[in-house]
Amino acid sequence: MKDIKKLVLPHLREPKGYSGVKSLEALAAESGVPPEKIVRLNGNENSYGPSPKVAQVLGSYDQYNRYPDPDQNRLKKVLSEYTGADPDRIVAGNGSDELIDLIIRLFVSAGDNIIEPTPTFGMYRFSARLADAKVVSVSRDSNFELDVESIELAMDANTKVIFLASPNNPTGNLATDDQIRRLLDLGVVLVVDEAYHEYCGQTAMGLLDDYSNLIVLRTFSKWAGLAGLRVGLGVMDPVIARLMMTIKPPYNMNVAAEEALIASLSDKDLLLDRIKPIVEERERMSNLLNHIPGLSPLSSQANFMMVRLPKGRGLEIFNKLATRGVFVRYYDSEEMKDCLRVSVGQRWETDLFVSALRDAVESQ
Repeated sequence: MKDIKKLVLPHLREPKGYSGVKSLEALAAESGVPPEKIVRLNGNENSYGPSPKVAQVLGSYDQYNRYPDPDQNRLKKVLSEYTGADPDRIVAGNGSDELIDLIIRLFVSAGDNIIEPTPTFGMYRFSARLADAKVVSVSRDSNFELDVESIELAMDANTKVIFLASPNNPTGNLATDDQIRRLLDLGVVLVVDEAYHEYCGQTAMGLLDDYSNLIVLRTFSKWAGLAGLRVGLGVMDPVIARLMMTIKPPYNMNVAAEEALIASLSDKDLLLDRIKPIVEERERMSNLLNHIPGLSPLSSQANFMMVRLPKGRGLEIFNKLATRGVFVRYYDSEEMKDCLRVSVGQRWETDLFVSALRDAVESQ
């Protein structure tokens, strides 16, 4: 055929992909800075890395030739112990990204819509568009706080799911318990994405018994340092969990990820102890940025923060940081045009970032 695209579904012939974090090697080639000198603060990864037990268990595991358990029995048991949720409420995924996709598959069809309070995590929109669904974006207020009334007004008969990140990525702010209850009372599925839960301690888990339309997502990418192994979980009504277990790929959790998750939870005290220095570093970074004229860091409850830059200079400053080998996240949407999102790493990473940012702001 001359045009193979004619066989592709119409809505996928010119898809808009999700912009993930580039590899260290790609960033080094792009900037001309050696990989060992790159400061990578654009992915909200855990700079401290995983538990030492992860490398030990992955090196000694001798069953890589066997398929993983499609029913996730052992995974659900340890995740139940960690979350406090019953095993029959839990589904593990290849990162929370897979669970977002499964939620869309389960509830949303072509012509339906999802609601997302923007700015927010791009995977909700990405997965909905793959399903030929409409994305209804409801802007947050000037401080990026949730506007529940506008969400209520945006709903229609085709609204199936509301996605709510708390703390929100990329702004770092939380949804209140009252706001979450108001959204649940709307009667559609509410997904509360708690990818950064361990950095704030706030959760909607306590509402699961009262609301069968609530799904809570978590991940081991941020607090446990397993971003490269892709470990996520969803907690939901047992009926929905059974359906999701039925439609997921049978072996969606590979055995390396499963072993790493279990090893991480056996060493959770060490991993949770690492939260404190990251939170302290977040506050130190905020204080340092407040002393640079023209900058305005936003308060955050996660392992990153958003920084407002001098008006009209966002992309310029982002590019200047990149030439120094300092990589943060830049957004080209109108509401975040002159903002950067920076991950909180270790002290030396903060110092290099702040120094490069100060130089970029002060140079005209």
